[in-house]
Amino acid sequence: MSQHLTLISADCHAGANHETYRSYLEAKYLDQFDAWRGRYKNPFRDLQDDGRSRNWDSARRMKDLEADGQVGEVVFPNTVPPFFPTAQHIAPQPTAADYELRRAGIRAHNRWLSDWCAEEPDRRAGIGQVFLNNVDDAVEDATWIAAHGLRGGVLIPGAPPDRPDIEPLYSNYYDPLWRTCEDLGLVVNHHSGGGAPNYGKHAASMLMWMAETPFYSRRAVTALVLSGVFERFPTLKFVLTEIGASWLPPLIEQWDQFHAQMQHGRIGEMGMPVEARLKEKPSFYVDRNVWLGMSFPSPSEAETWKKIGAHKLMWGSDYPHNEACWPYTREHLRRSFHDTPERELRMMLSENIAGVYGFDLVKLAPLADQVGPTLDEVRVPLDAIPEGATSPAFYRN
Repeated sequence: MSQHLTLISADCHAGANHETYRSYLEAKYLDQFDAWRGRYKNPFRDLQDDGRSRNWDSARRMKDLEADGQVGEVVFPNTVPPFFPTAQHIAPQPTAADYELRRAGIRAHNRWLSDWCAEEPDRRAGIGQVFLNNVDDAVEDATWIAAHGLRGGVLIPGAPPDRPDIEPLYSNYYDPLWRTCEDLGLVVNHHSGGGAPNYGKHAASMLMWMAETPFYSRRAVTALVLSGVFERFPTLKFVLTEIGASWLPPLIEQWDQFHAQMQHGRIGEMGMPVEARLKEKPSFYVDRNVWLGMSFPSPSEAETWKKIGAHKLMWGSDYPHNEACWPYTREHLRRSFHDTPERELRMMLSENIAGVYGFDLVKLAPLADQVGPTLDEVRVPLDAIPEGATSPAFYRN
């Protein structure tokens, strides 16, 4: 086995600029798009000035990633597509009033992403988007995603608790979507940033969103596991990304305790309906159906493999975000993985990602041998944070 490590990021982001998105929109929406674009102001650091082209400039992006040792990427959305109020992976769910335009926006993004990933088909696994407002529309969009080479699967948003017009993720309403994804071999993805309620316009609103986003983002796996989605759809793959990792093992333990108590019909004083009982322990379904995209993990997060198994974890760089470990990925690996056994290290850095998303490690090996860090490099503990590093990877213990 090569001394070089193959790095595939399970968490990168990309998107087009507005002019490019316009060319992917249906013609009937162009006048409305032009009016919307004239009012839009971009608030995001990584989407401003010279840095924003990293989201769509293939040559620049490949140069950046190769210099950082990365040879493959799972691609989540990043920029602001037509008719969105903010970046697509954190935008609230559309209302009935703006659903048609917002859906036109994600369909434009999906079309662009399909073409963009086709430029580097061995190195990019693009993730298409669906909304939850209408399950038939979601099935239609998922079917399109599968037919157009987006092997990263689908990104599902969260279902905010203050949106009674959107069914919760534990509702059987979504079974047609899960069935379609299972039949077509589409991975179902959920990224941090979604599912939170509307915090209103207050001085503390953004801080509240940041403080509670982890909780609301993690609710998706609780909903799918405890509602029996993986019992009904046993080969469905579900990935949570950039939500950390160390929180999940104690949660699984709690679920298994619930399961054990439910065999007697109750959890404490609360009666539980027979139809809510899973055939297997929740931990069984997590081990079979769920993976965690562990983005720029701290040393303690990186050790989560000891509790949940290295086969469940997938490393991510979060390129091109300001909090990404890029361009200091080698230093990040030295800080968080210097004492990780080789077998587990290779699983988390590439093998699990290849298995879930369909990367060909044999095809990627020659490039990894040219640009990837060596095992000996990673084995050297980091003694100083790189000057200019902005990633939490270097500041969290």
